Amino acid sequence: MLMLITYDVNTETPEGKQRLRRVAKKCVNYGQRVQNSVFECIMDSALSYKVKNELIKLIDKEKDSLRFYYLGNNYKTKVDHYGAKRSFDVTDPLIV
Repeated sequence: MLMLITYDVNTETPEGKQRLRRVAKKCVNYGQRVQNSVFECIMDSALSYKVKNELIKLIDKEKDSLRFYYLGNNYKTKVDHYGAKRSFDVTDPLIV
């Protein structure tokens, strides 16, 4: 399924900047960055539960925000994109 992860981390303090880097690094491991604080991730429900719990542990719940959008397996009909930064199909084979 496609899961969209979005976050807003308060960076007014050095600790906040550190939390932001940790959250971004964690998200990069699981999906494709489509905007500064938005990641598209293809994962099953077990992995999404794991990632969600890992990210929740990284944030300050009083200052930061995380959102998870579950778009399901038929996500290709649910996402329209216009403009720069064309994304790629993460289910296609990767040729290096």
